[in-house]
Amino acid sequence: MSTVLAIETSCDETSVAVVRGRQVLSNVVSSQVAVHQPYGGVVPEVASRHHVEIVNWAIAQAMQQADLSWDDIDGVAATVAPGLVGALLVGMTAGKTLAILHQKPFLGVHHLEGHIYASYLSEPSLQPPFLCLLVSGGHTSLIHVKDCGNYETLGQTRDDAAGEAFDKVARLLNLGYPGGPVIDRLAQTGNAAAFPLPEGKVSLPQGGYHPYDSSFSGLKTAVLRLTQSLPPIKATEADVVADIAASFQAAVARALTKRTIACALDYGLTTIAVGGGVAANSGLRDHLQAAAAEQGLRVLFPPLKFCTDNAAMIACAAADHLDQGHQSPITLGVQSRMPISDVMQLYLPQPEPVLLAAHGLSAAG
Repeated sequence: MSTVLAIETSCDETSVAVVRGRQVLSNVVSSQVAVHQPYGGVVPEVASRHHVEIVNWAIAQAMQQADLSWDDIDGVAATVAPGLVGALLVGMTAGKTLAILHQKPFLGVHHLEGHIYASYLSEPSLQPPFLCLLVSGGHTSLIHVKDCGNYETLGQTRDDAAGEAFDKVARLLNLGYPGGPVIDRLAQTGNAAAFPLPEGKVSLPQGGYHPYDSSFSGLKTAVLRLTQSLPPIKATEADVVADIAASFQAAVARALTKRTIACALDYGLTTIAVGGGVAANSGLRDHLQAAAAEQGLRVLFPPLKFCTDNAAMIACAAADHLDQGHQSPITLGVQSRMPISDVMQLYLPQPEPVLLAAHGLSAAG
């Protein structure tokens, strides 16, 4: 059971964590939400600069909270794909530097694999195979989890990710950034049946619709046309905004639930693990849990602190890979895009003797 320090800087959270197997010893997260709010979204250059300013502090805090020395650390990990290139470079560079300095194996981790491993942190007994619904600001996928590093994407969004749709609809309603939390809060008091909104469907060339793929651009456009058709909404008519928020959130939850349940049943997978920022959405949680219960399926939602980007999930994935004998070459780079099916391209089956010797390392780390 390996102990790993991991760094996550793929977007606008600077996070460092120490995890032993599936036990979180520390998890430091510094969010940049307030920094990017004036722009209505993440500004890559601004995000990178803030990572540079925070990462050393976060590393020190994580080690202090874990109450460990570097002799207790078996490996150092960092998110290397996918994400904002400048932001990824900050975390990867810090991780490689620590690995070389302390003579530890380095592991480059796929960000989406980290979101899958978030479920292991709250359910340590979870074992593949299972279905993962990964829903975040940049990704919406149905992933067949077969083993550590062995994944098959069964469904995905053809346009906007679910989290991206929340942000865009929030902008249409002048609710600010990020959109997910505020829409979820307003939806609690709104009428989800007030405005019938379409379920995005993906047509197949031979006719019919793809059973697992999603589309949210049409739903976003429907909300735009709805707001344009209504009289200007006054401050005293907050209930109208709440109804729109509730109707939109229910449409997203229905679409994701329908595809997830169908996929699990078709592939004979009895456990569904949900990961990503949208996993914190109460509407999705309610819809999916109710539908799964009707079919006798188990649904696992991580605690809210592990839904958004964090280094604990990255460290958990890295610890599993290290236990499997995997490590990354010190020459590994970052990638803005990378299919989760290509995860094993980040690792070597055995340490590279030449590279290890060049840095004064042994195969044992």
